[in-house]
Amino acid sequence: MKYLAIVSYDGTRYAGWQIQPNGDSIEEEIEKVLSKILNTPTKIYGSGRTDSGVHALGQTFHFEAKEITDLGKFTYSINSLLPKDIFIKNIKEVDDSFHARYLVKRKEYKYLINVGEYDPFEKDHIYQLLRPLDISLMKEGLKLFIGEHNFQNFTSKEEDESNFVRTIYEASIKEENNIITLDFVGSGFMRYMVRNLVGSLIEVGLHRLSIEELKKMMDTKKRKVCQYKAPANGLYLVEVKY
Repeated sequence: MKYLAIVSYDGTRYAGWQIQPNGDSIEEEIEKVLSKILNTPTKIYGSGRTDSGVHALGQTFHFEAKEITDLGKFTYSINSLLPKDIFIKNIKEVDDSFHARYLVKRKEYKYLINVGEYDPFEKDHIYQLLRPLDISLMKEGLKLFIGEHNFQNFTSKEEDESNFVRTIYEASIKEENNIITLDFVGSGFMRYMVRNLVGSLIEVGLHRLSIEELKKMMDTKKRKVCQYKAPANGLYLVEVKY
């Protein structure tokens, strides 16, 4: 039988979602616990990767197992063995044709920036920029990203170079108590794409990159990956929808 799980995690001390030859990964930690509880090697399949230091509120994965009669008890057992910075929020049975990666309809990410006083307690969870940003100008830049575009200059993706087209359905920015939150909802996001979009908007907000220059980065036919990548610690995978 096939099961879909929703997991949240603090990515600070991990090398990312995917199993790495050098460094702990969220995927590996979950597979170890599942394999122990199910008493058989168990592989999980995530909705996609998150990079080293990136967090998740609602990452998803699926796995196969014999019938689990009490999913609540099973979930409790997993969480009791997982590291305290990884938490399974829910597990449910899905159809045998389901796939956590290939059937994704949209994903939501958010990015947090502190433009106020340095916060040592949130240094791993909010980017400590500590400088004022021009929100109105950033909103103008953000509008350029909404819709279907070729985002070739906002990703380090190498494979399948002819397919860099993604759709961003919604994008917003707000500031509250010196914390700026950027939200993106899209069909899918390539490697470093959100961090590059945010990094470019930060440059706009600092008046170091003009809206015209940002538009050129969007429109150019020749690929030139932008150099403005926001740090991983401010990024969260919020939700995956199927």
